[in-house]
Amino acid sequence: MIDDLWYKNAILYSLDVRSFVDANGDGVGDFEGLSRSLGYLSGMGVTALWLLPFHPSPRRDDGYDISNYYDVDPALGTLGDFVDFTQEAKKYGIRVLMDLVVNHTSDRHPWFRSASKGPGSPHHDWYVWSKRKPKDADQGMVFPGSQKRTWSYHPKAKAYYFHRFYDFQPDLNLMNPQVRVELQRIAGFWLKLGVSGFRVDAVPFLIQREGAEGPHPEHFEILQELRQFLQWRTGDAILLAEANVKPAQEIKYFGDEADRMHMLFNFPVNQALFYGLASGDPKPLTRALEQTRLTPEMSQWGHFLRNHDELDLGRLTQAQRQRVFDAFGPEPTMQLYDRGIRRRLAPMLSGDRRRLELAYSLLFTLPGTPVLRYGDEIGMGDDLSLPDRDAVRTAMQWSEDPHGGFTSARRSKVPVISDGPFSFRHINVAQQRRDPDSLMNWTERVIRARKECPEIGWGDWRLVKTDTAGVIALRYDWRGNAALFLHNLDGQPRTVRFTTGPDRVRLLSNLLGNSHSRADPRGKHRIDLEAYGYRWFRLGGLTHLSNRER
Repeated sequence: MIDDLWYKNAILYSLDVRSFVDANGDGVGDFEGLSRSLGYLSGMGVTALWLLPFHPSPRRDDGYDISNYYDVDPALGTLGDFVDFTQEAKKYGIRVLMDLVVNHTSDRHPWFRSASKGPGSPHHDWYVWSKRKPKDADQGMVFPGSQKRTWSYHPKAKAYYFHRFYDFQPDLNLMNPQVRVELQRIAGFWLKLGVSGFRVDAVPFLIQREGAEGPHPEHFEILQELRQFLQWRTGDAILLAEANVKPAQEIKYFGDEADRMHMLFNFPVNQALFYGLASGDPKPLTRALEQTRLTPEMSQWGHFLRNHDELDLGRLTQAQRQRVFDAFGPEPTMQLYDRGIRRRLAPMLSGDRRRLELAYSLLFTLPGTPVLRYGDEIGMGDDLSLPDRDAVRTAMQWSEDPHGGFTSARRSKVPVISDGPFSFRHINVAQQRRDPDSLMNWTERVIRARKECPEIGWGDWRLVKTDTAGVIALRYDWRGNAALFLHNLDGQPRTVRFTTGPDRVRLLSNLLGNSHSRADPRGKHRIDLEAYGYRWFRLGGLTHLSNRER
C-alpha cells in the first residue's frame, strides 16, 4: 500500500521549466537543463516535481493559454527531450507531475478556430456559446481589475463565448462527452511518456459550467471518470487539485469513498497560516486545521507557503486580510485582484532568517505533503516592477555569474533579479552551498528530518494543549511511534508547559538538535522557545525508525 500511496509522504517541488536552467544558451530554460539539475534536486531531498505548463502556447497567460496539448513548447525542447527527462528523473527516484489545464484553451487552439465557424463545425459544442449576451456577462471574473467580462462576442461565430478567465482563453464544455474523452486521451498520452500524475488546474470551474441560463450544478462525475482512467492506465498516478473552496465543500473533491482527487491544496490552512505569521495568533490556524481534518485514508492535503500565483487571502475576514496586507504587502503595488499579495516569502518576511525557518518548519510539519516553490530553499525574492503575477516568476539564481548562472546567453529572455538585497549576487545556490549555515543547507537538513517522521504523512494527529499564547503544538502517532512539534508564532520568547497526552511520555528527543526534555514528576514538560522558535521532538527517545517502520 505504501508504494501505491507514495504521495502521502512525498517532498514536492514546483518549478517552471522556462525559468529553471537554460542548457542551450538561447535565454530560456529547457528540459535538457532541468535534466542536468536532477542531481541537485535529489540531493536536497525532493521526491516529486510539479511542472508548470510547458506546451506550445501564445503565452499571453504564462503558458496557461494552451494551443496544443500533445507537444512541448519548441523553446523548451522536444518530446524526445521530455522523455529523456522523465527517464532520468526515475533514476533519481523522482516522480514527475505536470499541469493539466483543461478548463480552457487558447483562442488560437485549432479546436476553437474550428468551433468559431459556427454550429456546423464538429468542434462548435466543445465550447460554451450563447446567441444573446447573457445578463451576467460582466460578472464572475477571476481576475478583477485585469479582466472586464466573462462573455465575449465572436463576430465569425455570431455568438458570445464563455471564458471564466481572460477573453483569449475560451472555456471548454466538459458537459460534452467528446471533450471528456479527449481529456482522458491527453492524460493517457503523457502517462505513456512517464509522468506520475497531474496537478489539475481550476477544478471548481472544470466541473461547473456557466451557460446562458445561469450556473449549472457541479458535475463530480468528471473527476471520478478521470480517476478511474488513471487507475486503469497506471495504478500509482495521482490527481492533485487546485480547488480554493470552503472547507465544508472540500470533501466533495476527494469523494466520500476517495474516488475523485487524491490530493488537494489546502487553501484554508495556507491563508490562516499567513494570518498567524502576521498576527502571532495561531487560533485561526488551529481552526482551519480542524475544519480540514481528513477522513478518507487514501486522500492527502498539499501544504504550501507560496506558489506561482498571488497569495490569495480571499477566505479571510476583511479585518484578517487587512492585517496580512499591513504586515506583508502594505503598498498597493504589492497587492493584486483586491484579494492577494504578489510577493515571494523571503521579502514578505524582510529576509528575517528566524521567521523564514519558522514558516518552513510549519510547512514541513503540517498534516499532509509539503510543496516547495523553486528558489524557496535559498530565499529568492521578487521583482515588483514586473506586471501582475510575473513578479514571482523570475529565473532561478544559481551563481554570481551573469544572469545568476541561469543562462549563458547575452540576454536572458526570463527576468532575472539583478538589483537589491535579493539579487543573484547576494542570493544564489553556489554561495549557499559553501556556507554550512545557509538557508539552503538548513532546508536540506529539515527535509531529511521530515523523511524520518513518516507519522506526519501517514499518522493520526491532534493539537496538544499548552495554554501558551502564540504557540501551536501538534502531535502525530503512527505504528507505535510518535512525534511532537512546537511553533512560536510570536515575536516574544515563550515558555511552554504541556503533557504529551494520556500517555504522559517522559522523554522528548530533539530531532533538530542535541537538547532533550524530561518531564517533571507530574508528566509535564517545560520548553523555552525563542521568538519565532520551533522544536521537533520524537516521543520516547526513538530518534530513528527501523527500515521496517519506514
